[in-house]
Amino acid sequence: MFPAAALISLCLLAVASAQQVGTQVAENHPTMSSQKCTTSGGCSTLSTSVVLDGNWRWLHSVNSTTNCYTGNTWDATLCPDPTTCTKNCALDGADYGGTYGISTSGNALTLKFVTGANIGSRVYLMANSTNYQMLQLLNQEFSFDVDMSNLGCGLNGALYLSEMPSDGGLSATNTAGAKYGTGYCDSQCPQDLKFIGGVANIVNWTGSATDSNSGAGSFGTCCNEMDIWEANKNAAAYTPHVCSSNGKCSGTQCGNGADRPNGICDKDGCDFNSYRMGDQTFLGPGLTVDTSKKFTVVTQFVAASGTLTEIRRLYVQNGKVINNSNTNIAGISPAVNSITDTFCNQQKTAFGDTNSFETRGGLAAMGQALGRGMVLALSIWDDHAAGMYWLDSTYPTNASTSSPGVTRGPCSTTSGDPKTVEASEGSNSVTFSNIKFGDIGSTLSSTGVVSSTSSSPPTNPTQPSGPSGGNLAVWSQCGGQEWTGSGTCVSGTTCTVLNPFYSQCIPN
Repeated sequence: MFPAAALISLCLLAVASAQQVGTQVAENHPTMSSQKCTTSGGCSTLSTSVVLDGNWRWLHSVNSTTNCYTGNTWDATLCPDPTTCTKNCALDGADYGGTYGISTSGNALTLKFVTGANIGSRVYLMANSTNYQMLQLLNQEFSFDVDMSNLGCGLNGALYLSEMPSDGGLSATNTAGAKYGTGYCDSQCPQDLKFIGGVANIVNWTGSATDSNSGAGSFGTCCNEMDIWEANKNAAAYTPHVCSSNGKCSGTQCGNGADRPNGICDKDGCDFNSYRMGDQTFLGPGLTVDTSKKFTVVTQFVAASGTLTEIRRLYVQNGKVINNSNTNIAGISPAVNSITDTFCNQQKTAFGDTNSFETRGGLAAMGQALGRGMVLALSIWDDHAAGMYWLDSTYPTNASTSSPGVTRGPCSTTSGDPKTVEASEGSNSVTFSNIKFGDIGSTLSSTGVVSSTSSSPPTNPTQPSGPSGGNLAVWSQCGGQEWTGSGTCVSGTTCTVLNPFYSQCIPN
């Protein structure tokens, strides 16, 4: 996620990730089913659940209920140094609904922005009680439904992948593990984590000047990150971020401030935001993808010979498949609607941005992480570092809106102030549901599009025409209602009907 922002937790309770487990509050993971799909066998339901990130949890003395961390300050007696703090402090269970505003129902998860003193939350998908669900999505597809109709400017309802350890980093200094949401990392190399690798991150800890609950230590923790969805009802982006290595960082490695281009990770990523890419009528309330209603997001991670070559995006709403918007930016030619290395290189040049995505390995590096396996994170947050302007407004805020890439969304350059957002948008929420993953085409074929046996299927005005002739490349659209392009696929692939509105060239 862009940029490193302090995701806030409790004002009254202490929060941290720790090596030991407390006994004051029972830990019961809210159940949320998901589905694994294949093109040959359809979808099967998994008994998955979610777990709250350790950084939101109550951290207290092993021997009492005395807080180890209050506001944005460590207790000097319990935590005079990292070793002593690690020994003295325990991480406890969570009251998901009452304290954090987290609820599940069947295959749906709802995250409320403000609940009492708590602000925001982050959870991970669990395979069982002690391990995260590891998603290996190279040459696979991932889909989910989202209702963000109640999510305004300055907020981010995010669904993304992080290359975290499946057990949450269990070790001699971390006996809590995934069951208590430990082991987080991302491409922003966050330094606001209270514990890293089971050791208290209190060296040079400095409380935030704008966030009474957050601070930063000397160390961060870096890893590859695939932002499948960062959005509110006004704007959305999907963005791969890659790192030259995963693990603990300090100093220049963390890439803060002037060190940003020299850090381990590509913090900017290669984003596709339809509004930023020149189509300001594609996604939003009442637009082509109508964010005032629930819709389905489908992401395909296309690989050739084991190397990630393209990240494609489709939407499904009201029984219709909607292709991603096309770019309309000088310097990105021809117009495209997916992420490739060519797109990323052209985008960086067109926008005058440093191409740290390419120098850290580009799509090939992202594909390697997808192949090894990544953890699904779901969150709701506001941004103390940059007001979420990089997602939904003008960014940098003092730049000319006539400069390519500066305008990211329709929100004002004052809309993301955290104090304003927390006061005016506190009742906002996001609901993610119907999570599916598997073979390319397997989740799209079961997204609830209008059946071909429907007595009067609607037309699909958003379905574009394709090339009028020639062999279509693998994974290209090759048919569907309103399609007027070629139906001939390149050798070795077959034009496969996934639903009445979308057929795709799929390898034999």
